[in-house]
Amino acid sequence: MEQLHDLRVSRIKRLSSPKALKEQLPVTDVIATTVSAGRRQVENILNGSDGRLLAIVGPCSIHNVDAALDYARKLSALRAELQHDLCILMRVYFEKPRTTVGWKGFINDPHLDDSYDIEHGLYYARKLLIDINAMGLPAATEFLDPITPQYVADVVSWAAIGARTIESQTHRQMASGLSMPVGFKNSTDGRLGVAVDAIRSAMHPHSFLGIDQDGFSSVITTKGNPFGHLVLRGGVTPNYDAKSIAGAEALLEKAGLSQALVVDCSHANSGKKHTEQLKVWEDILGQKAAGNRSIAGVMIESNLCSGNQPFPEDPEKLRYGVSITDECISWEETERMLRQGAEVIGKLVSRAV
Repeated sequence: MEQLHDLRVSRIKRLSSPKALKEQLPVTDVIATTVSAGRRQVENILNGSDGRLLAIVGPCSIHNVDAALDYARKLSALRAELQHDLCILMRVYFEKPRTTVGWKGFINDPHLDDSYDIEHGLYYARKLLIDINAMGLPAATEFLDPITPQYVADVVSWAAIGARTIESQTHRQMASGLSMPVGFKNSTDGRLGVAVDAIRSAMHPHSFLGIDQDGFSSVITTKGNPFGHLVLRGGVTPNYDAKSIAGAEALLEKAGLSQALVVDCSHANSGKKHTEQLKVWEDILGQKAAGNRSIAGVMIESNLCSGNQPFPEDPEKLRYGVSITDECISWEETERMLRQGAEVIGKLVSRAV
């Protein structure tokens, strides 16, 4: 009989189950406390009971675990120092959506050589998240593949659904079952309506195909996620200015949703230029000082060193602490910006008290 399936599949390799990976890399009480406290803090900022500003800060993408840990140590210390004014989470992104083709992130290709050692990627992604949380620093990530959360979601305090997947029913269903607050980015062209639809969809229960902790195909039935919120990342034009924020507030209110939102200082809001993130940051701080109550948080793309570097054929040639995807600000600039933000927000928090 003529073969009818897998005609365009060259290989299928079975992975360890989520349960097996978690047995190798278990969550300790200290790590569980960091994760759950991080989630509660974000939820309280979104519902307005915590007046601090959420700051999701870190590399555009993780490609070097050692550099990520060096960065995390610095950010953890700064989180503790500024904790009364800012709630800082580390951006720890392992999956990169692509418009056409390109490196899909650490989980997909951790060796940067097209070997696609996903087993290795999942192991070291989970290990890195555990190590970061062990420092007392909660982690944030974007979920792209709907299978990935079963392996790492228990050590994530905030998640994003990206601009390229915002209209995907699969990702809306997945978000409805995630245990942490989820930010939905506006589409790449700047439309907010699709993100609002996604938030509303994820608030409701869904049933869909997925895998359980043993790796078996299963019907997943969710309860709905009450902490979905809008992330403004710009589009054809930036959307961080006061007029754009007011428009987003009106749209959320009309949809019967919380007006709490997060502003991305990078991506289209900065024209993907790391030098422009400061401009967005200062505009947001100005809006907060002027009385804005809907801006609950910001996202900043930051690394040990500024800029980015082309991804060469030889990974050994990569400069340490420099992004291989979008441009990032340096650690020194990050520290200055966050201290500046803490000063502004601190005055607002004390005024509210």
